Amino acid sequence: MALKITDDCIFCAACESACPNNAIYEGGVEWAMADGTSVKGDFVLKDGSIIDASQRNAPLSTGPYYIVPDKCTECQGFHEEPQCVTACPVDSCVPDEMYRESIEELLNKKDKLHL
Repeated sequence: MALKITDDCIFCAACESACPNNAIYEGGVEWAMADGTSVKGDFVLKDGSIIDASQRNAPLSTGPYYIVPDKCTECQGFHEEPQCVTACPVDSCVPDEMYRESIEELLNKKDKLHL
């Protein structure tokens, strides 16, 4: 499943720089599928909507940091465990129960993000 950042976050940004998918953004900052990935052109989100990969999208949160579920792969295919969890000094990166995905689904997502 995707991860989320709780209100326990201390704004250290360790998670943001650790993410291989560039799925973590500072609260209030717009995001795009193309950020930190090789995605170009149209991209189908998990909810079925289609966006242009370079399109800037409204922030999913105003703070402190947030994780874009459509970009989070729990670091499958990159590392043994999610790097945001490892990097966070206060354990504020936790599983997001709203976005359950199998390892196979996460690996397929990783392949779509990094062609």
